[in-house]
Amino acid sequence: MTKNLRWLNRPRFFIALLMVFTTLVHGRVNAQSESQHLVKGVIKDEKGESLPGVSIVLMGTTRGTITDLNGAYSLSIPEASGQTVTLQATFVGYQRATQQVKADAGGTTTLDITMKLDFLSLDEVVVTGTSVATSKRQLGNAISTVQVSNYQGSVATSIDQLLTGKVAGAQITQNSGNPAGGISVRLRGPSTIVGSSDPLYIVDGVIVNNASPELIDLGGYAQNRMVDINPNDIERIEIIKGAAAAAIYGSRANNGVVQIFTKKGKEGKPQVEFSTQFRMSEIRKTLPYNKVPFTFTNTTVTDLSTVPVQRYDLQDRIFQKAYGTENYLSVAGGTSSTQYFMSVSNFFNQGIVRSTDFSRNGVRLRVQQNFGTRATLSIGSNYTFSSSHELPNGGINEAYGALTGFIFSNNFINPEKDPATGKYPSTAPTSVVLRTNPLEAIDRFDFRQRTGRFIGDAQLQLNLLEGLSLNYNFGVDTYTQMAHGYIPPNNTTPSYNLGYSRRSDQNVLQLNNDLNLSYQTRLSDWLESTTGLGGTIQYDRTFTTAITAQQLGTFGETVNNGSSIVASELRSERSILGAFVQQTFGIADKIFVTGAARVDASSVYGEDNRWQFFPKVSGSYILSEENFWKDNVTFASTFKIRGAWGQSGNLTAIGAYDRFTTYTPASLSTLVGYTAPLTLGNFDVKPERQTELEAGFDLGLLNDRIGVEFSYFKKNVEDLILNRTLAPSTGFNNRFINVGTMTNKGFEVQVKAAIVQNTSVKWSSTFSYTHNKNTVDGVEGSGVLPFSGGFGQVAAVNGYPLGAFYSTFFARNPDGSLLLTPTGLPQRERGVQGANGTYTTQRDALGQPSGAILSRVIGNPNPEHIVSWINDVEWNKFSFRMQWDGMLGFDVFNFTKRVGDRDLYGGLQGYEPELRGEVPKGTSAALFSVFENWIEDGSFVKLRELSVSYNVKPGVLGIQNMRIFVAGRNLLSIDDYSGYDPETNAAGQTNAVRGFDFVEVPIPRSYALGVNVKF
Repeated sequence: MTKNLRWLNRPRFFIALLMVFTTLVHGRVNAQSESQHLVKGVIKDEKGESLPGVSIVLMGTTRGTITDLNGAYSLSIPEASGQTVTLQATFVGYQRATQQVKADAGGTTTLDITMKLDFLSLDEVVVTGTSVATSKRQLGNAISTVQVSNYQGSVATSIDQLLTGKVAGAQITQNSGNPAGGISVRLRGPSTIVGSSDPLYIVDGVIVNNASPELIDLGGYAQNRMVDINPNDIERIEIIKGAAAAAIYGSRANNGVVQIFTKKGKEGKPQVEFSTQFRMSEIRKTLPYNKVPFTFTNTTVTDLSTVPVQRYDLQDRIFQKAYGTENYLSVAGGTSSTQYFMSVSNFFNQGIVRSTDFSRNGVRLRVQQNFGTRATLSIGSNYTFSSSHELPNGGINEAYGALTGFIFSNNFINPEKDPATGKYPSTAPTSVVLRTNPLEAIDRFDFRQRTGRFIGDAQLQLNLLEGLSLNYNFGVDTYTQMAHGYIPPNNTTPSYNLGYSRRSDQNVLQLNNDLNLSYQTRLSDWLESTTGLGGTIQYDRTFTTAITAQQLGTFGETVNNGSSIVASELRSERSILGAFVQQTFGIADKIFVTGAARVDASSVYGEDNRWQFFPKVSGSYILSEENFWKDNVTFASTFKIRGAWGQSGNLTAIGAYDRFTTYTPASLSTLVGYTAPLTLGNFDVKPERQTELEAGFDLGLLNDRIGVEFSYFKKNVEDLILNRTLAPSTGFNNRFINVGTMTNKGFEVQVKAAIVQNTSVKWSSTFSYTHNKNTVDGVEGSGVLPFSGGFGQVAAVNGYPLGAFYSTFFARNPDGSLLLTPTGLPQRERGVQGANGTYTTQRDALGQPSGAILSRVIGNPNPEHIVSWINDVEWNKFSFRMQWDGMLGFDVFNFTKRVGDRDLYGGLQGYEPELRGEVPKGTSAALFSVFENWIEDGSFVKLRELSVSYNVKPGVLGIQNMRIFVAGRNLLSIDDYSGYDPETNAAGQTNAVRGFDFVEVPIPRSYALGVNVKF
């Protein structure tokens, strides 16, 4: 199939297709009729300020327009003959407004409209994947919308970072404090075990890649590619959370969908916007280090002799105050037929670890051309170039990082280089383990990444007949990510003393073609119908090359400077076909029923399981539109109940060619042959399938000044793709099969309130809460599937949440106290290990543990509660924003403390009691192997955002508005965690290993001072 679809990669085909469409458009453009009636006016908010971008539609038709930069609009009503027609105005964050107009032929009506804030958002217009704009009142499922313009002045550097705490049902985690630190997004929990649980991202109709490739080993950390998109270019974001809503996206929607809509030009004179800001970041919290002025002579438990030492604070030499700048310039405007938007941007930010930084430069352009009322062509393009200086940290894979070296250091060794020889000493106990001197890593290592990325789209809309429209969308996302790592010879690393150089490139191309047809009509006065159908052809390819060289010469950083060179290459291609049909009926504008079906085929799977079917049904009932409600209920102005059921699939759990048994070439005595792989292919594997049931209500109180959204969800994932261990007689170790299930069950609630709304003060508050319980089942064998990313201490265990910490635990007496060894030290429990994490303890004649060392579930990294509280206050020319958010009821595996408190290294304060004789010598060594001891409560509540801005209208130099702001991010964390930050994860964006703290860069406290000017 992939070969048959390679014509998708030929630009000439799409250019020709666009020419055909354009020819059809010109053939259908009709002259203006003299029987038209013109309606014009200005739309403003309750403060009297104009609203650009408001959609005005002639109800019962698809005829409409949008307001220009000054809030002005004009709309022609065809075939006017004195009838009364209704206009409807909709805008994100505002209640819909309807006005009736008597349409006389050749006449003109001036109609100004005032729109009110909508805290319940039932009239908010969203796009659900069928290219048909739909109001939330019609939806049977919850969709969250974030208006990005409301968060101007935020210190967030990426879109996913900006969304933190603003979406009910979403767990958004910043895994690293690096300046391009990776973000993980989970919508209503994880949806797979071995794949990715990150949602599908769509930017202006383009399916974009958000991979986190580790082209060079940075200790577990990796950038994710949403960092390439500038939040300043975004107008709004829509989040579709589960299969009940996202089934229309078929086999790629198990994890939900995030739709991103960028800014567009509007009719009116050119409007110029410029913003600039200065940033400063610092570490929020350092680890207390060992200050005892002596150390033991050796590790013999009975020898308490000591020697005096001088202690050093290595963290003071690793971390720094970091500075950055951001500049943004955009121009937008246009005529009634042509609108344009263009922006250029520059961003630079240092990391809080010395010698690290990230920069991003971009240019975006969008042009929209209207061909009368029959057709619209919109073309958008965005190019971004980003670069970063990286430093390995964490220790999930390699052990040559700066912070890794810090935690394994004896902090009584001076880490500074010898002034005579220029060499750095090894700060680790070399007789036990070799680790890198952290200062050498900062000063001598050279790790860099560079990414050039282009995202483009062409969208053509044809209004074929009244109510009938056709939309074609072509999207392309392509980037090349280049990574380089260099460690010079004669260093303190454990593995690369003779030098190391690596060059790795990844080239990604994604194409999507979508053709959708929609028909909206009113079948009677009380029945409205919306029909949508369409198809999609998608193609993506990834080419990766890597060259690693060791034993380098004295000079030169390139791989050809090595005498031992290993090269590898991977090519992957995938194609997807899909088609859908969706039907919605609206009854009396208060009952809405929707049914949809999607069929998909992916080249990833064998022919027998290639085609998959994904259905969806939903409904909503606005009870408050009934007369009995209006006559009898006074406390609730709006009440809507809704429900949805749907299925979707997941393509991330299996590679493009994992269904094959892949043999590797080999030679023996000049004869070429093949060696068998460890994994046996399987053509019967099919996509993981999720079935979601969602039910909820939307409630408006006090004339909708208080809005409540509640949703209950239950997501069942079946046919999980896992590796089954095979019998040795097969000749293979394992095989991918569909086995196992996963369940996410919980609820989410969001409350918005207009606490104060008057001419001088406006205070709005938003509180959101999410609860989810995740359970894995169907893991074969012992019922435990360990993951290498957590050193085998993290697993999927039947009956427990994904990524549970599964390892050793304390031996205890019947009363719960620790069962100590005869020498008075804590110890691990022993006995007989059962399936699914069960066990039976055993004791010998002396009452001591006997048998095999036992393991059980000792912690859960999945939060039980996710909360957020946002307050916005406007007073005269001042604006104030404060956001608190947190995750409660989860555990963190503090591997950092486990190493730092050990006698062999002893750089942290936790080792001091043993040195001072407060606990027996050998206690730290005994605790080192009891992993239960290193599980901590990770619950936190953070002051995520705090900002104050001042708005003025100087009226000079053409300045329409100027806003000066001061903002902060991650200013405070309320937690009991002893490590750097309970939010980070040393395993990066990996799906299964979460809450694993092993000297990952902590999330910094950041400040910004900036100004935004509109001309």
